[in-house]
Amino acid sequence: MHDLLEGFLTLISPSRCAGCDEPSESTGVFCYSCTALVERASGASAVFEYGGPVADAIQRFKYDGRSELGAALGSVMAGHADHWAGKVDAVVPVPLHWRRRRFRGYDQAALLAKPVARSLGVPALLRGLRRVRNTPSQVDLPHAERQQNIAGAFAPWRLCGVGRVLLVDDVRTTGATLRAASDALRAGGVAEVEPFVLAARLLIEAT
Repeated sequence: MHDLLEGFLTLISPSRCAGCDEPSESTGVFCYSCTALVERASGASAVFEYGGPVADAIQRFKYDGRSELGAALGSVMAGHADHWAGKVDAVVPVPLHWRRRRFRGYDQAALLAKPVARSLGVPALLRGLRRVRNTPSQVDLPHAERQQNIAGAFAPWRLCGVGRVLLVDDVRTTGATLRAASDALRAGGVAEVEPFVLAARLLIEAT
């Protein structure tokens, strides 16, 4: 009976592609058409190259109130996190400032971090870092100003005994935010910090 009900609910409310937001018959996060356009990132520190359906999904997730995409996109990250199995003690998300989190209604990096932590069998320390300065968005800043903008924005919180951390965020552009967060974690006593993002984006430096 349960299987019949589940099948009926799928028919009247099919899953939607994270990229194009259209009903999808695919069992993955992206429909078959969008999957063909998705580019896998090289190396273990990012799952995708930023662009196309991935960029659309992240935009929808962060700015359109689509918090439910966190579980789906986080599960994709979890599926690519086996490189760190047995190598980290905890997963820590790069946090939003509380004012921005209140406005958005959720912290997107925290939603991504939870399934990653579950897959690795380690705790997700959702308050391992605090954002102590409500910095302007990095999106519109040129390459040279990003490090200065984010410097000193984070502070460690209750990290006693945590030696190795997997630092999770949605997008890496210049790496300035991840470096600032990593510095704060090390100041809190963490010995090793490994960054892991959903998508890596290349920003061309201004000349």
